[in-house]
Amino acid sequence: MVQEQHVSEVAEMNMEKWFARTAEEVVAFWQTNPVEGLNSNEVKKRLDKYGLNEMTEKETVAWWKKLLFQFQDFMVLVLLGATLISALLGEFVDAVTILAIVIINAVLGFFQEYRAEQSMQALKNLTAPTARVIRNGFVQQVPARELVPGDILALEAGDKLSADGRLTEVHDLEVEEAALTGESLPVRKFADKQYSEDIALGDRKNMVYAGTSVTRGRGRAVICATAMMTEVGHIAGMIQAAESEETPLEKRLEHLGHWLVWGCLAICLVVVFTGVLKGESLFLMCMSGISLAVAAIPEGLPAIVTVALALGVQRMIRRNAIIRKLPAVETLGCTTVICSDKTGTLTQNVMTARRIYTAGRAYDVTGAGYDIKGQFTHNNQESNVNQEAQLRQCLLIGSLCNNSVLKQNNVPITGLWRKRDTMGWSIEGDPTEGALLVAAAKAGLWRDELEKKMRRIREFPFESERRRMSVVYRQENGSQVLYVKGAPDTILDLCTKYDSGTGVKDLLPENKAEITKAHEEMTVQALRVLAVAYKPVLPSENDLSAEDWEQKLVFAGLVGMIDPPREEAREAILLCRQAGIKTVMITGDHPNTATAVAAELRMFKEDSNKALTGKELDALNDLELARIINNVTVYARVSPAHKLRIVKALKAKGHIVAMTGDGVNDAPAVKEADIGVAMGGTGTDVTKEASSMILADDNFATIVAAIEEGRGIYDNIRKFIRYLLSCNIGEVLTMFVAALLGLPLPLLPVQILWVNLVTDGLPAMALGVDSNSNDIMYRAPRNPAESVFSRGLGLKIVSRGLQIGFSTLLVFALTYFYQNDLSLARTMALCTLVFCQLFHVFDCRSEIFTIFEIGFWSNKYLLMAVLCSACMQLAIIYQPFLREVFATAPMSLFDWLMVLTVAGWTFILSGLKYLVLRRHAPVRSRFSRV
Repeated sequence: MVQEQHVSEVAEMNMEKWFARTAEEVVAFWQTNPVEGLNSNEVKKRLDKYGLNEMTEKETVAWWKKLLFQFQDFMVLVLLGATLISALLGEFVDAVTILAIVIINAVLGFFQEYRAEQSMQALKNLTAPTARVIRNGFVQQVPARELVPGDILALEAGDKLSADGRLTEVHDLEVEEAALTGESLPVRKFADKQYSEDIALGDRKNMVYAGTSVTRGRGRAVICATAMMTEVGHIAGMIQAAESEETPLEKRLEHLGHWLVWGCLAICLVVVFTGVLKGESLFLMCMSGISLAVAAIPEGLPAIVTVALALGVQRMIRRNAIIRKLPAVETLGCTTVICSDKTGTLTQNVMTARRIYTAGRAYDVTGAGYDIKGQFTHNNQESNVNQEAQLRQCLLIGSLCNNSVLKQNNVPITGLWRKRDTMGWSIEGDPTEGALLVAAAKAGLWRDELEKKMRRIREFPFESERRRMSVVYRQENGSQVLYVKGAPDTILDLCTKYDSGTGVKDLLPENKAEITKAHEEMTVQALRVLAVAYKPVLPSENDLSAEDWEQKLVFAGLVGMIDPPREEAREAILLCRQAGIKTVMITGDHPNTATAVAAELRMFKEDSNKALTGKELDALNDLELARIINNVTVYARVSPAHKLRIVKALKAKGHIVAMTGDGVNDAPAVKEADIGVAMGGTGTDVTKEASSMILADDNFATIVAAIEEGRGIYDNIRKFIRYLLSCNIGEVLTMFVAALLGLPLPLLPVQILWVNLVTDGLPAMALGVDSNSNDIMYRAPRNPAESVFSRGLGLKIVSRGLQIGFSTLLVFALTYFYQNDLSLARTMALCTLVFCQLFHVFDCRSEIFTIFEIGFWSNKYLLMAVLCSACMQLAIIYQPFLREVFATAPMSLFDWLMVLTVAGWTFILSGLKYLVLRRHAPVRSRFSRV
């Protein structure tokens, strides 16, 4: 309600077009103070008026309503009717038993929904941002959700913005807006500019927006829009749509359940009428019919998917994959193509200096990421930086011409507190500058230590037009030096001399050719290259412009950096290949860099794969793209807009596509994909809203892990169905065929209910925690259109159901006719039916391998469940009180031998076959493709 009020009250204000107003006009409009900020009382008033700075979500349903929804299923209503009839007939034990089954199923469904919501909320809490604002005259760090219009944001490098604001003050401020505009390079910001009211979003350089990040400099801004009134909020509102939590498989099973209910009820009526015609009492036959209905109607069927999804989704969460839309769980097992971003997903998103070139010498740099442990080697020999003047100068420039901060455990460490052998190093600021800082730190060059002897007096920040950054430092002796870094071709054009190691010499054409060759060699190796240079300047030149100062430079060297691939991504790509899943890299990087990283990840081979640039993609029509798309593994220099076309083209070829994304512009492609995957760390709220799955660790390997879990969940659902339906068919056949043959009731009503409780309870649930088969990622992707009974499952269910039913009837008939003891016959039939199902549950663990190949101990929960059910069965036979309740009779050793032989003959044969094959031939591989 507060959000709606906020929208209505601010709608008119938002038409003010803040970027077309001066900073003073905006400050006056919001009645705030650019120096003191808002006071606490005013903040509280505005929070009450405008609401929290959060995206509007769908209205939540009360927990008790969710619980009641669980009782609306058709089969549940039938069972509730059976409960009422049992109670009216005075069979309160039966009524309580049926009611207990209904309640357990309802609680399971409710628990699954609750856990899914809690998981999403936990992710939001983990990623809840904060912001620094000026309030009561002091800079304070507050939760971003508490920002209000009129707050003054204090911006610094590394800040992630959570509201839209008009800049009032800037100092070399640059903001990375790729998530909102698709512009990959940081945008320089200004506070003193005004723009026309029709200017494009990306050109509003006096504004900052929620979802963007400060990469350089500092500044202040007055907040003009929060929550759904931000630019990101507008987009979120447009793509937000109601989601259905019912999966296609759930719908198919619900339809199947309806047929089974009516079929079972019809059979139960036949049993009742047949018994009455034979002279059995109406009361006994009605109770038998009700009990058989309880046993025959697969009341566990609605909970099968719920239970499997609940357990599987929790396993995915532990593996850093958060499922937002449950149909994605089914679709994961059908995935044929994964389209992934490169940076941060396939790579570590940690720029690392790998190679440094100075005039005539090349150095390799060891170490990984932002860890400051590493060495410099030349021709495989370690180099002493203090004895290599050129190398030291190159590293010094990289450290000083830099605005990033190297931190340990998120804290800047200085002086004696720094320890090279400790972990937890990270960068605040630009990753490329971070790589330069780390390389200098490996040589013992720290900016804070260097600045004790020199002081920065000027800075000319990086701009996309200039392609370079410069700083001026005053030395202790009063001399001044200009340090420059930037694009190699730009820097080289500005250099007239170079540092030869023995002095500064003129930069001749042959020297430039040598440097250019070194640059090209680094580029081929997928390294991002920066050039560094310097120049002594006079204090009298301080009034000159950057362009005047940045002339006649002294070339110092080249630094080659790379974002190294994730080791786990390489293994995951290999696993995808074995699983019949194609991996595709989509990146905005240079084609050379993209293909080199793809080759290192073993997903690209020049002789069999193609790389396509965005420009080349635009030149192809849909038919031309369709002809080559199956061979394209790398898309380079691609904008977010291209992603949507790639997804549509792959889907048109019949692929099931998973697509990753993080920026707002990625949202359409993520939404179009069969499985949209958002980044949990770097992803925007809009992309997360459009996605089916969120990666908490932004790691490609997590997608593959989720696919494995998705396949495992579907396998477990099939195990459930196989076990439940075959057992229920066996129970129905036992009663139905006995009625047709004119036999006495093989089982009493309370015994039928007991079978249902002891077999459909713990053993069936234990199948849901079954681990994934070792061959699960060695199969081809599943066809999404296939029936749940495909690949011979339907035949296995029917044949096993027939075996269970006729085995039970065989034991009952033999005992009844030869021993003339109806109570014992029913007891032995009861035991046969129970143990047939307990043996069968082990067969259901795999459709390919026997339990002897899988191993009994691989699911300890199932062993404990079967043992518990077996003990419960023994208890109703040998415990006097329970024997009376369930009308059983004691069994002799011969009786047990007969029951176990008939119930477990397939199990025994399987074991003998395994022993013979194991002795004479190797067991078939678990990893053969099926």
